[in-house]
Amino acid sequence: MSTSPVQPVHVAAAEQPLSRRRHWNNQVRRHASMTPDRPALRYLGRTVTWKELHQRASALAQTLYLRGVRHGDRVLITMLNRPEYLEALLAITATGAIAVPVNIRMSPAEAVFIATDVGAKAVITDQLMSELAATVATETSGIEFVIGTGGARQGQIDYERVIGDAVGDLPEIDVPDESVAMILYTSGTTGRPKGAMITHANLNAISMAFMDSLSYRRGDVVSVAVPLFHIGGIASVLPQLYFGGTSVIHPLGEFDADRTLETFQNERTTWVFLVPAQWQTLTEAQLERPRELALRILCWGAAPASDALLRSMMTAFPDAETVAVFGQTESTGFACYLDGEHSLSKLGSVGIPTSSVEVKIVDDQMNEVATGEVGEIVFRGPTVMAGYWQRSNASEEVFAGGWLHSGDLGRQDEDGFVYIVDRKKDMIISGGENVYCAEVENAIMDHPAVAEIAVIGRSDERWGEVAVAVAVLEDGMQLGIDDLVNFLRPRLARYKHPKDLVVVDQMPRNASNKIRKNVLRESYGRTGFRPEPHPRVTTGSLL
Repeated sequence: MSTSPVQPVHVAAAEQPLSRRRHWNNQVRRHASMTPDRPALRYLGRTVTWKELHQRASALAQTLYLRGVRHGDRVLITMLNRPEYLEALLAITATGAIAVPVNIRMSPAEAVFIATDVGAKAVITDQLMSELAATVATETSGIEFVIGTGGARQGQIDYERVIGDAVGDLPEIDVPDESVAMILYTSGTTGRPKGAMITHANLNAISMAFMDSLSYRRGDVVSVAVPLFHIGGIASVLPQLYFGGTSVIHPLGEFDADRTLETFQNERTTWVFLVPAQWQTLTEAQLERPRELALRILCWGAAPASDALLRSMMTAFPDAETVAVFGQTESTGFACYLDGEHSLSKLGSVGIPTSSVEVKIVDDQMNEVATGEVGEIVFRGPTVMAGYWQRSNASEEVFAGGWLHSGDLGRQDEDGFVYIVDRKKDMIISGGENVYCAEVENAIMDHPAVAEIAVIGRSDERWGEVAVAVAVLEDGMQLGIDDLVNFLRPRLARYKHPKDLVVVDQMPRNASNKIRKNVLRESYGRTGFRPEPHPRVTTGSLL
């Protein structure tokens, strides 16, 4: 890797200006011109104005360009949440290159795999992640340089120095709308991750969907309290970049509900997206010690939420509207939404498709199923990714029949509202009946002793398969299979009841914090498996 200084050179502007493109870089430049002193970002009490954001991103883009980063090159970002993350995203894409956010929870081997898979040319990192960046650079032959903020390691280029030393202007680079802006790797729960190619057109389309579907208003203050390396974090900040509002960036670390609520209060946050686990702790903290908040929209997604949690959110934040979103990285965040008007009447639904997305429920032959019947959810529209990076077979499979296959099983009611039933591969067939794990999990989560739950299938000589519940219990609580079945009896058909209860201290999770059901199946889904005695289990198996 070369770290020698590069002398700035003047490059003539391209003949075709990019001003007609509605890219986030163009929008930031317009905000810097029209409202230069308005806050673009807030972070730990510090303000970054639109003028400062544009100047700093442009300076970083110039450094990347002078070091040879060009249209289509890939640049990794290994950072925690901070303003420099957005500066890096803007700078990389201003050159026409592709940003590749890396999940900070990944092991070095996983990060090296991604860097090798995309053929990364450079890395932008921060102090806490600089060791990971150094390992990636050492073990990946194509990386030419690393830029580090917050104190660069030896061999890395100092981020603030290149910002301060920038001279001249970046040439106007016209980046077509269908150019790839980001490659986001989906961790999944099995197999190697795949890179979803998100285009500038996708980003533009999802920002418009916020205005159209998610009750976003110009002037909203949006808190970004989920990781920026996830599509949920990027999607949260997108409307602000496009429409000129203020984003409050929350630092990553162990989620602290009280500190988060204090930030909401101090910054007058009006709109926030969080995952159900975060809403759970936040709701409990707000009910215990209510704060005067400006929250208008409570958005949730990325994992199922129990009916009990949704009711608690409405109680804890009575003046706010609860909005659910359903989608995935491949759909640039979301394809369906459930607004506050229907949050009670359609409780349990993920809503209707956004105005720009088509959704169907189909069988294995791509035939649309009847209203109310279960099938796979497929969709298409301008927010759908371009495909998987260098995975033509996987791309063809996920786009079979011209629609993006979500891998989720669902149904649609007579009003067009979509309900998630389960992941397609998580369905259990017991005695010829379909058992959808998500439905069973949702019912079990209403039990006061249960903190976390995962339901898996186990082969059974009599029934073909039976359900097994793997649970983390609340502190000081006990639960047995007899008690659980008695609790479920009025809630679920008998064939849906788990036949075993396994209590664990914690769930195995992947880098995206999703429960690794494949690990649970390997541990507890074997034929003939019986749970070991546990001090907090009152009874054993029903088998």
